[in-house]
Amino acid sequence: MSSLVYLVPLALLLGGGSLVAFLWTVRGNQYEDLKGASERIFVNEAGDQAEAQHTHSPRQRDGEQ
Repeated sequence: MSSLVYLVPLALLLGGGSLVAFLWTVRGNQYEDLKGASERIFVNEAGDQAEAQHTHSPRQRDGEQ
């Protein structure tokens, strides 16, 4: 029972700290654009276009150039 004197305040501090961290991320707009982050992987950047020009097109077969 004497350990509860230490564990209950520790649990309250950790829960309060987690709540503060969550509210901080919400106020910082971390959860504003969830769908855009998942679609950004499909966007070609300038470096990707130069690399794409050196690859084979789907119509070319292996050995043909």
